[in-house]
Amino acid sequence: MNILISGDFVIADEYANNELIDQHVVDLFQQADFRIVNLEAPLTANEPKNKILKTGPHLRMSENTILSYLKQLKVNAVTLANNHILDYGAKGLNDTFELLDKNKINYVGAGSNLSEAAKHLTLEKEGLRIAILNFCENEWSIAKPDSSGANPLNIIDNTNQIRIAKATHDKVVCIIHGGHEYYHLPSPRMQKQYRFYADNGADAIVGHHTHCIGGYEIYNDVPIIYSLGNFLFTMTSKSECSYTGLVLQLQLKVHSPISFELFPVKQSTKSFFTTLIEKEEKHNIEQDILALNKIIADESTLKLKWEEFILLRSRSYLNYLSPVFGIKNRYIQFILNYFRFNRFLLTKNSLKFFLNLMRCESHADLTKEILSRKLNS
Repeated sequence: MNILISGDFVIADEYANNELIDQHVVDLFQQADFRIVNLEAPLTANEPKNKILKTGPHLRMSENTILSYLKQLKVNAVTLANNHILDYGAKGLNDTFELLDKNKINYVGAGSNLSEAAKHLTLEKEGLRIAILNFCENEWSIAKPDSSGANPLNIIDNTNQIRIAKATHDKVVCIIHGGHEYYHLPSPRMQKQYRFYADNGADAIVGHHTHCIGGYEIYNDVPIIYSLGNFLFTMTSKSECSYTGLVLQLQLKVHSPISFELFPVKQSTKSFFTTLIEKEEKHNIEQDILALNKIIADESTLKLKWEEFILLRSRSYLNYLSPVFGIKNRYIQFILNYFRFNRFLLTKNSLKFFLNLMRCESHADLTKEILSRKLNS
């Protein structure tokens, strides 16, 4: 069985009916047995009243915009466990389910409640049974026992999901939406957790969300591809890496480890027209990936790169902790930042308190519930 998997897929309404996908990309998709893309936004009407309270942008797509492209690529299934799928609330997600069902496109990673969201998708060909599991990091889209949303990244629940699927399938493929945006490497925690999934029955692990290409490793015969980057994402970006992605082709046999091939793709920065990358440019990307793989394979180098990334992001994250961040008036915010008002707010006493609320499991459990209820009150 050949399964094709791509990264983030969003087409805004203003690109409806545009020519966006090169024929070589279409041909690549059509030669596979099954084709999966990450549907990074709900298929629903632009109803502001349905928007949830969250940080970051609200994404959505229209049926009339997206379906022609899904059909052009002959997409069989979409992954829905991502940080935007609940942007327009339960109504937006239910609309998505209905449109996918109507068009006979399977989905995995979201449901009307947590139990439904955790279910695997079965792909079958000539007796070969493959389970697809999909989960995402815990942001604003997560399902609860009594409300709709995405299947969350949870090392205990995910491991049980893998074991249950493995009991009735030949192979289990985990597709995970997570990682650090515009960072080409996994954090040490990510690597440890993904390897743990492999130790507990996952036969391949595929990541996306970072808006850039990541490296990969073969861990005990299990391929772990850390990020496919964007596939077709019609939002402009200051980061050049967001316009390049990978399409993954998995080759699966019953009694053999999963093998794979990566096909780099790129989008035009203006029209978002998506093409296969070939020849010298493809070779250069392959060399970049090999360089990332060497870092991933060396624990000390991976940790060093992680330390560099922490330093790069430290100022912005400290700003998030400051009350200044909540001030919407940009002039007041500029003045407070100019005079480094945070020096008086982000003291060691306050920072040690924030740290303990986040890292202690018991404190974190309470903090999340209290803040969530306060925001919804």
